[in-house]
Amino acid sequence: MRKLFDYLRHHRDAALLSAALVLLIVALFKPTVPVQRNIYSYMFVVDISQSMNVEDATLNGKAVSRIAYTRQTLHDIVSQMPCGTRMSLALFAGVSVADIYAPIEVCANYAAIQDTIDHLDWRMAWSGNSRIRESMLSVARTLRSLPEPAQVVFFTDGEEAPRLHAFNTRDLTNFQGGNGWLLVGVGSGKGTAIPKLDEKNQLIGYWAGDSFAMQPGIAQISEQNLGVRDNNVAAGEGDRYLSKLDEDYMKSLAKEVSGVYVRGDSLHSILSAMKEQKPARRDIAPFEIQDILAALAALLLLAAHFPKHPLAVLKHLRLLRRS
Repeated sequence: MRKLFDYLRHHRDAALLSAALVLLIVALFKPTVPVQRNIYSYMFVVDISQSMNVEDATLNGKAVSRIAYTRQTLHDIVSQMPCGTRMSLALFAGVSVADIYAPIEVCANYAAIQDTIDHLDWRMAWSGNSRIRESMLSVARTLRSLPEPAQVVFFTDGEEAPRLHAFNTRDLTNFQGGNGWLLVGVGSGKGTAIPKLDEKNQLIGYWAGDSFAMQPGIAQISEQNLGVRDNNVAAGEGDRYLSKLDEDYMKSLAKEVSGVYVRGDSLHSILSAMKEQKPARRDIAPFEIQDILAALAALLLLAAHFPKHPLAVLKHLRLLRRS
């Protein structure tokens, strides 16, 4: 051992290069150290009602549907989540919210999460209505059913269908459970017709305005089915219902449930708002150190190219310049 030490001491460059090689080999195994840190857990709720098929969002300069924009935004969010973050995915339609799976760690399940996001589609919906206000209670129930605490990030266009009136507006004055929730508005403020699609995703017409009207008779019979849509007839040119992102309503709703509203056209804004949400808990979690090891290896490689006594070299060069 002493001979090895003496050898390395007299062969500085070899020692530095050997140390750098060892650090790089260790970094390849992605080592971790246990540290206490905040654990963030999210439940992403995605509106899959048919108004999310409206093509008034933009990706790479091309018009896309709200649901397609939401899918891409979720892809981007998940790709920027640090390892150790946990997330679940839930769907909203009608008055109900259904979670696909309980929170799972993003790095270990990255491919499965991204694949699930890819398959989010309006045809997964179990109801044609879209009662966002009523869904706040469903979100709270779903959240309580999870095996661990989580923060809510709800992607929707704010479209209430059928439209709200005095007798179908849920009173949320005493609502408890939305503290810190994030409502993300998707779409534009310009009214656009909602496409009516068949089971093969082919356009067959557009939704008519009376499809979103209230039907008092039904409302009195069943609170769960306030209004229905006629799925048989496509609207004509003048009868189309124009859908738009209802920001004023979503801001008001967020305030009522003690949440926060942010517009979804900026990934930076969404991520910034998510950082403001409280962590699910504080616990011991693995912290990956391969980047630190790789950085140290790079410094050792640079040091191997520097002279042993840089000050002496500088002094020698100064004397040569004077002569």
